[in-house]
Amino acid sequence: MEYQSEPNRIFCTDAAGKCVAEITFPETTPGVCCIDHTFVDDSLRGMGIAGELVSRAVAQIRADGKQVTATCSYAAHWLEKHERG
Repeated sequence: MEYQSEPNRIFCTDAAGKCVAEITFPETTPGVCCIDHTFVDDSLRGMGIAGELVSRAVAQIRADGKQVTATCSYAAHWLEKHERG
């Protein structure tokens, strides 16, 4: 699986160019990005791709010196599970 990054988006496409996995995280207030959407095609479910998308998004947001929030329920749960001190 090859992950591609754009500002506020990480995604994967299949051989035909169709988006099969995606996460978006717009900057909602200065210095804060909100993960608002995570999608994984049914054919790829159960392979850990959603978790990898969130992990990559969090890393990208923090590398940009910003804070992370989430309205996407999957991402919010992931953050709660993985970001505990």
